[in-house]
Amino acid sequence: MKNPGQEAPAAKPAGNLPGWPRARFGLLPHEVFFGLFLIVTWVRLIFAEGLLSGDALLYLGLMAANVWACWFYRSQDTPVRCRVGLLFYPIAMNIIFAHMKSAVPKIHPQRMDRWLEQIDARLVGVNLSLRLQPLVHPVFTELLSLCYFLFFLYLLFSLGYYFLGEAALLKKFVLGLFTIYGIGFLGYSFVPAAGPCHAMAGQFSVPLDGWWFTRLNAAVVSRGSNGVDVFPSLHCAISCFLLFFDRRHRPWRFKLYVAPCVGLWVSTLYLRYHYAIDVVCGFALAGFALWLSNGRPSARPVQTNRDL
Repeated sequence: MKNPGQEAPAAKPAGNLPGWPRARFGLLPHEVFFGLFLIVTWVRLIFAEGLLSGDALLYLGLMAANVWACWFYRSQDTPVRCRVGLLFYPIAMNIIFAHMKSAVPKIHPQRMDRWLEQIDARLVGVNLSLRLQPLVHPVFTELLSLCYFLFFLYLLFSLGYYFLGEAALLKKFVLGLFTIYGIGFLGYSFVPAAGPCHAMAGQFSVPLDGWWFTRLNAAVVSRGSNGVDVFPSLHCAISCFLLFFDRRHRPWRFKLYVAPCVGLWVSTLYLRYHYAIDVVCGFALAGFALWLSNGRPSARPVQTNRDL
């Protein structure tokens, strides 16, 4: 029996999950957006190829794995189950990115480069990659190719760092990062494009000559691209998210990566991989993801002995 004057315990807000920012309707943002991409693409593949096609079955399997992973890390909120369940997202991301090379042309055969060029023409007049041609020099090309290439290492090290770190911080990290991937992959599938380096190749008169890093980066991009990975610029969106997530939670990493990240953002245009609208939308997407992971309730920086 409650003592007189004793206050009842405050009710937990609806939709809250332990250690996560507030969830809407019981779903977290990365679950909503990554899951939405899987469902929408699965339905589009069914209409394009049939229910039992290999592509549709792959996405059906990824949807089932996504449901299992969500159940696994929600059912018991322990650090081990959290890390194991959340591993679904980087694994699925890599499978999907490679698979889009063959899947997206089946559901959206038309490349949208001309449309993106027209948007750029209205935004900035002349395509920014063309406008940067007078500045092309082997030294700049080499340095900016290095910055562009460092994105892959920054992402890989960040995944390892946060997955091996505190579970509370990992949750915020995954929430933001895979919200970006879910929305970004939707952009790839609805606005597939090859980028100025391919679609506008005949308009460039100055080659991007450089040395070792220029050749290495060009080879990695040529082999690693899925051919539709232009809009939005996930190089900008993800690097911006990682950088400012680090600024809030791991300032030493921010100081280490800030200069290469700025070079990376310039390189997306200088190296003719992206249109201006890709970059603008990439930064907007990063801001949205940072707000979701850092700007909501229960999103204070996590301090550990590493910061002391």
